[in-house]
Amino acid sequence: MTIIEVEDLVKRYGERPVVDGISFAVEQGEIFGVLGPNGAGKTTTVECVEGLRVPDSGTIHVCGLDPRRQEAELRQVLGAQLQESELPDRLTVGEAMRLYSSFYRAPADWRHLIERLGLGEKLDTQFRRLSGGQKQRLSIALALVGNPRVVVLDELTTGLDPRARRDTWELVEAVRDHGTTIVLVTHFMEEAERLCDRLAVVDAGRVIAIDTPAGLIARVGEPQRLRFRTSVPLDAAVLAVLPEVRSVEHAGDELVVSGSGNLLHAVTKTLDRAGAVPDGLRIEQTSLEDAFVALTGRPITD
Repeated sequence: MTIIEVEDLVKRYGERPVVDGISFAVEQGEIFGVLGPNGAGKTTTVECVEGLRVPDSGTIHVCGLDPRRQEAELRQVLGAQLQESELPDRLTVGEAMRLYSSFYRAPADWRHLIERLGLGEKLDTQFRRLSGGQKQRLSIALALVGNPRVVVLDELTTGLDPRARRDTWELVEAVRDHGTTIVLVTHFMEEAERLCDRLAVVDAGRVIAIDTPAGLIARVGEPQRLRFRTSVPLDAAVLAVLPEVRSVEHAGDELVVSGSGNLLHAVTKTLDRAGAVPDGLRIEQTSLEDAFVALTGRPITD
């Protein structure tokens, strides 16, 4: 069942199109990722979906509702964790949850929700005294307190340390497992690959591709890579002539051999004949970042 439909969405600032004809659909119960670099139009797109911005053209439906014409109804079915949001410094966790809960006709049990999110002992703690990870958890709790069918999480883990980031990922997976549809906006490759059922790759205001993370990687068709040092000097041409090898490159004191087929066997056999032992041999598979570069022509951090 399709729960979000976006067709030919356009949003301009002056003469510059920030969103330039974006279309996608989100199915009920999935984590749908919007992946792209900063400035790609991701946040503007989801803010149009949330009803926070008015598009110049195109159509949007969320649970059958038009965000421009049915904003009040949309608020009852959609929760949002914004890219940048703050609460008053002296507002406590409990006060914030009670306040936000009062906005909805059929809110979730906010006390149970706050326990699920690991903030049960922080009810009387002021917002200013929460850690970065705790603020993110509170932000998610506020997005979920309306018992929404859809929740939008925009750059959820930016600024978190690795441990807090992984804890937050587990939380998002738990939210999805309870039946909530999630739209996740991110520029973190690992986050997208770990969490998302499907991804829309967005660049320069356009959707470049939509697929599962595995599907995006597979469509690139990049070769296998072997990375190693050799125990004795080796002429790279010895490996370059192998039919399984596409390229041989130097990366510092390492050789990076790309190819296909039974690449590992062919390379190690040739090294053995040359009297060279591969030191620190690593087999690298194509990553989502490789797929992004192949699709857009540049790394996501550009």
